[in-house]
Amino acid sequence: MKRVFGAAFTMAATVAVGLSWATIGNAACGKVTIAEMNWASAELMANVDKIILEKGYGCEVELVSGATMPTFTSMNEKGSPDVAPELWANAVAVPLNKAVGENRLIIANKSPITGLGEGWWLPPHTIKKHPELKTALDVIERPDLFPYSEDKSKGAFVGCPAGWGCQLVNQNLFRAFEMEKKGWVLVDPGSAAGLDGSMAKAVERGENWVGYYWSPTSMIGKYKMHKLDFGVPFVGKDHWDNCIVKPEKECANPKKSSWVTSVVNSVVSANFKKNAGVALDYISKRVYPGEVMNGMLVFMTEQKASGKDAAFEFLEKHGGVWEKWVSADVAKKVKAGL
Repeated sequence: MKRVFGAAFTMAATVAVGLSWATIGNAACGKVTIAEMNWASAELMANVDKIILEKGYGCEVELVSGATMPTFTSMNEKGSPDVAPELWANAVAVPLNKAVGENRLIIANKSPITGLGEGWWLPPHTIKKHPELKTALDVIERPDLFPYSEDKSKGAFVGCPAGWGCQLVNQNLFRAFEMEKKGWVLVDPGSAAGLDGSMAKAVERGENWVGYYWSPTSMIGKYKMHKLDFGVPFVGKDHWDNCIVKPEKECANPKKSSWVTSVVNSVVSANFKKNAGVALDYISKRVYPGEVMNGMLVFMTEQKASGKDAAFEFLEKHGGVWEKWVSADVAKKVKAGL
């Protein structure tokens, strides 16, 4: 009887210790809130983070709705949510630097997606047929290659819909490069659908098209669009912030410039570092190659997939990418949980 009870006690103790260590391992991460921003790439990233943190690190994760300004304001003032996977930081540069300096927020990853940014784009068939169009300066000299549907003697440059911040930038760069004088018309596509439709129609017909867009997006991924070098240096933050992004009445003499470099960060709260520091290394190493991200956005659009559906698709199809972000042990746990 002694041996039986002794063995039973030993087994129970072993199980208890095992459970205790498992609990401690999970507690090392704890509860985490992640902002699920209201655009496709950010939805994907938030859901991938959720799965990896839950399955690989034992975190208890909640996704909360987010957008750039509301999410940053909440993180800055309340320390919540804990993670903003894709924060476009140009819009909050000054207060973000202040929050980092005061140790309220941490820039855990300075470039979570490669090859992103805003600018002017051409279809691949245009580049192939006209290899001489190496920069925006080259394009501006050839309005004849991009005829405007309402006046074939003019070239059509497709800008942003009214009300978008990029509308003002394109208007000012249009003036800075004296494009009207050189035979161009700045076309307002009317809406996001109008902008997409304009690009899609031209590319699918094999016609030339030049205009504004941004990446990562499904449109850039689907049509393999080529981002133009402007052929001139960036004018500097002072002129950009105090003229290029302003209405014409506040920017009388815009200067030629390339587009400002887009800054996208993964930002975490001080609480995340304190309570879930075990996962901070993952956030810092998590970098999506631009081509892979654009491909995932095409999948989301064509399959009408949610961020959660896309996250499982990404983890199942792109192990060669994400397994480099974590240890072999964590990768094994994540794969077992898919």
